[in-house]
Amino acid sequence: MRLTVKQLIQLFISLAVALGIFAFVYRDLDAAQLKYALGQTSFFWVGFSILLSLFGYWLRAWRWKLLIDATGEGHLKTSTSFWALMFGYLVNLLLPRAGEVARCAALKQTNQLKMGSLLGTVVLERTVDFGFMLVLVFLAFTLEARVFLKIFQQLFSSEHLLNISATQVLASIGVVLILGIALWMVYRRLQGSAIMSKFQGFFRQFVTGVKSISNLRSPSGFWISSVGIWVIYYAMMYFITWSMDSTASLSASSVLMVLVMGSIGMVAPVQGGIGTFHALVAFILFFYGIAESEGKIFALIVHGSQVATVLIVGLVSVLMLGKLTWKIKPPLGSLRKDV
Repeated sequence: MRLTVKQLIQLFISLAVALGIFAFVYRDLDAAQLKYALGQTSFFWVGFSILLSLFGYWLRAWRWKLLIDATGEGHLKTSTSFWALMFGYLVNLLLPRAGEVARCAALKQTNQLKMGSLLGTVVLERTVDFGFMLVLVFLAFTLEARVFLKIFQQLFSSEHLLNISATQVLASIGVVLILGIALWMVYRRLQGSAIMSKFQGFFRQFVTGVKSISNLRSPSGFWISSVGIWVIYYAMMYFITWSMDSTASLSASSVLMVLVMGSIGMVAPVQGGIGTFHALVAFILFFYGIAESEGKIFALIVHGSQVATVLIVGLVSVLMLGKLTWKIKPPLGSLRKDV
C-alpha cells in the first residue's frame, strides 16, 4: 500500500502524538517495578483473554460476512472475511482508521467485490457498534454514577462551560454555513462531469452496502453476534483483572467502567490507541483505589497482549490474503505455462 505525502505527514503526526502521550504516562514508572509486577502477573489469564479475543475477531468476521452476503454481490467464506479483518487491524496500527478501507480493498482483490458496497457494510457495522458502546456507557453511568460524576467534575469545569460567549456560538454557526455553501458550489460545478458520474456510481454501491441489513438471511444471527462481540470484550477485560492481585478484587460494574474508558481511548485517532488507552485506563483505575503505577502496568498488559495478537495474526493474514489473491489472479508466468 503506497502512502501519499499527506498520509505520511498524518502518520508521523499521529505517531508522535501517540508516543508523546505514552512517554508522558509512563515517565515515572520504574523499570525494576515493572519487571517485578510482570513477574507476579498470572499470564494464564492473559493467554485466556487472548484466546477469547481471537474468538471475538472470528465472530466479528462472521457478522461482516452476513452483511456482505446480504448485498447480493456474492457469498463469502468466514475465513476470508476473518483474514481481511485482521489485515485491517494490522493496518490500523500503522495508519489510524485506514484499516477499514484496507480490509475492504483486500476483499476486492480476493473476491472481486465492489468497494462501495463493502465500505457501506463497514459503516453499518461501525454504526451498530457505536450504538452498543453508547448502551455500555449508559450502563456504566447507571451502575457507577458516583465515579462517573467525579470524572466529569475533573475533566470539565462548569464555570468554563457557562462562560462560552454568544459570539463564539455565532462564529461556529457561521463556519458551518460557509462550509455548507462551499460544498454546494463544488457540487454544482462537478454535477454532470465524469468525476461526478463515478462518485454517484460509488455512492449507489455504498447505499447498497448500508441497506444490506434489511436483506439479512439471519437477522437474529447478526444481532446475537453483535451482542456477543461486546460480551467478549467485557470478558477479556474481566479475565485480565484476575491476572494481577491489585485488580483481582474489582467488581463487575467497575470492570465495565474500565472497558468503557479503554474503548474511548481506542477511538482516538492514534495508532492502535497507543497512549490514550493507557492514560484513560490508568486514570479510571485510580478512582477505584488502585495505585497509579499498578494501573499503568495493568493497561500495558491489556494493550500489549492485544497489539501482539494483532501483529502476529495480522502478518499471517497478509500471507493468507496473498494466497487467496494468487488463486484468482495467478502470476503471468504460470499462465504462460498453462498455455
